[in-house]
Amino acid sequence: MPYIDTNKVDEKTRKKLEEIIEKSYASYWKKKRLFDIFFASLILLFFLPLMFIIALVIVIDDHSAGPFYKQVRVGRHGEEFYMYKFRTMRANADKMIEELAKQNEMDGPVFKMKEDPRITRVGKFLRKVSLDELMQFFNVLKGDMTLVGPRPPLPREVQYYTDYQKLRLLVTPGITCTWQISKNRNDIPFEEWVEMDIEYIQTRTYANDLKIMLKTPIVMLTATGR
Repeated sequence: MPYIDTNKVDEKTRKKLEEIIEKSYASYWKKKRLFDIFFASLILLFFLPLMFIIALVIVIDDHSAGPFYKQVRVGRHGEEFYMYKFRTMRANADKMIEELAKQNEMDGPVFKMKEDPRITRVGKFLRKVSLDELMQFFNVLKGDMTLVGPRPPLPREVQYYTDYQKLRLLVTPGITCTWQISKNRNDIPFEEWVEMDIEYIQTRTYANDLKIMLKTPIVMLTATGR
C-alpha cells in the first residue's frame, strides 16, 4: 500500500487497518464486480435517451464548453483515474477554486458552498437530483468505480488526509454510499463522513449494499444535493 506507510501509522490507524483486512474476503468482491457490470449496463441502456437530452440542454444553456467533463479522482489504494460527469460548472471553474476557498462551507479538505458561482443554471438542477453522476456508470463498467463505496476524493483533498483518513481509500470508490443517502449530507463534518466510510468498509455486505442502492433514488427525488 504505497499511499500508507504501515510502519509509521499511529496505533489507532494500525488497529483499524488490521480489523478491516481481517474481514476482507475475495468472494464478496468477485460477486460485487459481476453485479456492478450487470446493473451499470442496465442503467446506461435505460437512461440513454435521458442522457442525450441532458447533454443537449447543457450545451444550449452554456455553450462555452462541451456537455461532458472528466476530472482526476483518487481511487482504490491511492490510484488516480478520470471520473466522468455531466458538466455542471462553467468552463473556467477549476481556476476559480483558490478565489473561493475562503467561502468553503465544509470542514476538512472538502470544498462545497451553497451558492457556488461556478455552477450553471442547468448544473444546479442536475446536482440537486444527482443526475450529473449518471456518466459514472461508465466508470463502473471500466472498473474504476463500483456502485456502492466511499465517494472518490480529489488529489488536492487527499494530500491533506491523515493516515487514518486514507483508510477510506482501501476499497474501490462508489457512485453512492452511506454519506450520499444521509439527511443533510453536506452539513455532516468531514471526520464523521470518514467514520461512515470506514464503518461501511468494515461491515460491508450484499444486504447493506442493496439497502444503500434502494435509498439512493429516494434521496435523488428529495433534491438535497449541491
